[in-house]
Amino acid sequence: MKNLHHKYIVGAAGALLLGLTTTADSQVPQPQISAAPTYADLADLALTAPVAAHVRLRDSTLLKAKEAVGLQPNLARYYVEAEIISLIRSPEGLPARIRYVVDLPRDPKGKAPKLRKGTEFILFALPVAGRPGEIRLAGPDAQIPYTQARADQVRAILKEANQSGAAPRITGIGRAFHVPGAIPGESETQFFLLTAQNEPVSITVLRRPGELPQYAVALSEIVDDAAGPPTRDTLLWYRLACTLPRTLPAQSMAEADAAGVAAIQDDYRYVLAQLGQCTRSKPRR
Repeated sequence: MKNLHHKYIVGAAGALLLGLTTTADSQVPQPQISAAPTYADLADLALTAPVAAHVRLRDSTLLKAKEAVGLQPNLARYYVEAEIISLIRSPEGLPARIRYVVDLPRDPKGKAPKLRKGTEFILFALPVAGRPGEIRLAGPDAQIPYTQARADQVRAILKEANQSGAAPRITGIGRAFHVPGAIPGESETQFFLLTAQNEPVSITVLRRPGELPQYAVALSEIVDDAAGPPTRDTLLWYRLACTLPRTLPAQSMAEADAAGVAAIQDDYRYVLAQLGQCTRSKPRR
């Protein structure tokens, strides 16, 4: 009976891995990073994975090397069965129990980690077509330890992304314009951003003599006088801080003279400094 159960696990794991390798844009899973996931990490996963769930581990089987095709030497591959505690996001319902494969890093001595029954995780995944109850993790870091704060943050990200007028995905920077004011030290610079669905997004930097520079972000054709900078760890902040290039493209300043180019570049550096770093616990792949 034990051998029969083992054959089922190996066969099911193989089917899950087949789903991984036959998708054109898929990759062999990479190791997780032990550092705590940041807002940007959670947004990366929540905004791209069709399934997000809070689960409890019920059973796990460490696969042998010959059963773990394509596994890197520093990783251990597990076939996992888990029960869903709550479904955070899914295009359709899932069974109460799900199955998936996960690769986890070995310790410096090469020992595989222990997966304890009852451990809770947040998963980001894709359903496996034609195999109800099976999912494919959305990336090498798509199984993260559960905390209530992380689950709440994932829900907040998805809620904000689904609201009308939500900050769109930014794909680049269009034109930038600089206009000197009527008095020395006064100026206005505008940056028009490119977005996935051509939604309007612009950044305005105002300078006045004796005052600190002010910048605001507008999500409409009309710049709202009441608009201000985005709050850190919000969707708009993520779209900007985690997407804008560190250097302004030359074509964005093609219509400016030398003095205008210098002012535009200075204001762009100011915006980046105010946004702060997009911190991740791992390099984005």
